Amino acid sequence: MSTPIRLAVAGVGLIGRRHVDLVMAVKSDVHLAAIVDPSPVVKQFAESLGVRWYASLAHLLATDVPDGVIIATPSQLHAEHGLACVNARCPMLIEKPVATSVTDAERLVDAAKVAGVPILVGHHRRHNPIIATAKALLDEGHLGKVTTVHSTCWLKKPDDYFNLQWRRQPGAGPLMINAIHDLDLLRYLCGEIVGVLALSSNLVRSFPVEDTAVSLLRFASGALGTLTLSDAVASPWSWENSSGENSAFANTLESCYHIGGTSGSMSIPDLRIWKHEDAGHWKSPIKATSFPKSY
Repeated sequence: MSTPIRLAVAGVGLIGRRHVDLVMAVKSDVHLAAIVDPSPVVKQFAESLGVRWYASLAHLLATDVPDGVIIATPSQLHAEHGLACVNARCPMLIEKPVATSVTDAERLVDAAKVAGVPILVGHHRRHNPIIATAKALLDEGHLGKVTTVHSTCWLKKPDDYFNLQWRRQPGAGPLMINAIHDLDLLRYLCGEIVGVLALSSNLVRSFPVEDTAVSLLRFASGALGTLTLSDAVASPWSWENSSGENSAFANTLESCYHIGGTSGSMSIPDLRIWKHEDAGHWKSPIKATSFPKSY
């Protein structure tokens, strides 16, 4: 039997706690070697699990380099903590965003390439069976030539979500925290994005960071797309509410992505493809076919 992989989790907030729970659940192959977080509450949590606690990532890496680190610290610290792992030759899974600026992201990626240190980004939605099915349907040509795509990410965060100061600062808005997942899926399903026009607003909360944004996208294939985003809208149209992926969110059974092609259109996550009968046109009868996730 192989030795379990020793993982550390840095940052035990909303997402970091989920990583801790998942690592603890995979007992045969993975061992939670350490928890990193300056909070005294997290220290008590680590002690309750019988897991080593470190107040800083620097202290961990100087004391006992694990096989890998899951970086779930505030977004503004991702590049700094990622570079610390690179310097320690420690592979990492870094939660999105990789960094809060293009310059910092490129610096981290370039350093990791030079050092040969693997980086995995927390874009987990690509591995959801809904997306796997959608990708298969597209690759099989069910929509013909894709010409347009639309993504809706409308949700309403509670006021106390912003009690943590870092969530009110640039780099921690819904573009980096939420819509980054939607953009990743659009790239995965429809190809690379080569052009962007966008507007953002902080109309609702007036924080230094946006609460609403819209963008026009041009894909390398020539397809065009739109993305609309707000974390200040009461709505059923977001991945969180429509996919059923996370039981903490109400499942509305609505769709949040629409992809249109010359032969048909698909909505996701309900995986319905609409086509005109007998390859007809807009005046011809049109019907939907629903596909199971395991297609």
